[in-house]
Amino acid sequence: MKYCSISEAAAKFNIPESTLRYYEKKGLLPLIQRDEAGRRLFSEDQIALLGTVICLKNTHMPIRDIKQYMDWVVEGDNTIPLRLDMMEKHKRAVQAEISLMTESLKGIDVKINRYTNK
Repeated sequence: MKYCSISEAAAKFNIPESTLRYYEKKGLLPLIQRDEAGRRLFSEDQIALLGTVICLKNTHMPIRDIKQYMDWVVEGDNTIPLRLDMMEKHKRAVQAEISLMTESLKGIDVKINRYTNK
């Protein structure tokens, strides 16, 4: 299995290494392996999980909910219904936020048009 270092994982997602350490400390990156010197090793599976964490974080899912999701991932396939329910609820929340932002953007455009006399 191929592994990458914390710096390689951070570069892959364009985030600071400190963010990865924080995510691990908060339990969002379970089962991170370490080499004999104690350095974190990110497997392909860990990179995929990290991608999920970043996706959920970017869509404003709270850390505690991401932690719950990762706990369910570790528990195994018997938690798939719980994970599915969580993702469906989160999708609805993201869609509502997108809708709100789209409407708010119209108000910003009105101001820009006013200031540029369009």
